Amino acid sequence: MLGKSLKIASVLVLMALGAMAQTIPAGTRLTVRVGSEISSGTAKAGDRFDATLARPVVVNGKTLARTGAPVRGKVTSAKSSGRLHAPGELTLRLTSVQVNGRMVPIATHAYSAKGKGHTKSNATKIGGGAAAGALIGALAGGGKAAAIGAGVGAGAGTGVAVATGKEEAVVPAEAALTFTTTAK
Repeated sequence: MLGKSLKIASVLVLMALGAMAQTIPAGTRLTVRVGSEISSGTAKAGDRFDATLARPVVVNGKTLARTGAPVRGKVTSAKSSGRLHAPGELTLRLTSVQVNGRMVPIATHAYSAKGKGHTKSNATKIGGGAAAGALIGALAGGGKAAAIGAGVGAGAGTGVAVATGKEEAVVPAEAALTFTTTAK
């Protein structure tokens, strides 16, 4: 008899949890503040992050979760930046939000961030190095030296671009991000 009662209680608890998960319908917008910086240079897919609601969640005039309620999410994709190309990329989703004192699982559309592009910065560094090398070469020895100086300068500019070229995708601490819930 006790075993049957435990089974029934377990089923009722699971049904209640399922009903709670449906209290936030698909299409509901959640604006959160992330707790700490998330960077494509250090994050890995599957990493968890904490946030808090920046605005209350209101559905049909009823407040389901208040501002400041805990929210959890995960990194679904993280690609570190290359040195001379391919800026970093980061994709995040929310996984749960506190409703009535309990963490309720949710599914959301992805929030994506991409690092700044390399092209303009690299062109400036490499082109500037080539121009400086050509000028120094021309002053030192004329036309042939200018050509040699341009090549050396471009190489130096490329070295600078390689040394400083990572452009990670970063979501700073306390950044406000908006997610939209989806059907599970």
